[in-house]
Amino acid sequence: MKYLISLLITAALCFAAESKLGKPLTLTAQTAIADINANPANFLGKTVQVKGKISEVCQSMGCWMQLVDPATKAAVKIKVKDGEIVFPKDSVGKLAVAEGKLTRIEMTKEQAVAQAKHEAEENNKKFDPATVKGPVTIYQIQGTGAVIE
Repeated sequence: MKYLISLLITAALCFAAESKLGKPLTLTAQTAIADINANPANFLGKTVQVKGKISEVCQSMGCWMQLVDPATKAAVKIKVKDGEIVFPKDSVGKLAVAEGKLTRIEMTKEQAVAQAKHEAEENNKKFDPATVKGPVTIYQIQGTGAVIE
């Protein structure tokens, strides 16, 4: 009987450690982040599912997280509308699976500087406008759901 209770508690803790955010994941296959980065046009506007280690999270509203594939070091940002999903600010270092549509954002140099400055302020980081070069095209996933392990 003690063994059964121990087993049930252990199972409950394992399931409790997983956070499901937003809509349930619908795809059964994951796309490698490196594949998306190498050929973004092939995935643009399509729903993709990616897996990686969380390297950054928006410290202001929890409206985005950066995932990095531990094997290839390829990275992608998962962005959501403010308040739609709130990624836990303390989830850096955890594994996550996220799903959403790949989008392209084209910015002038001025827009890119403003965006980089905003993100630096959100994360209490120093910002040097000289680090932003020319117009910028960014590919990111407009997230609909995620599971953080």
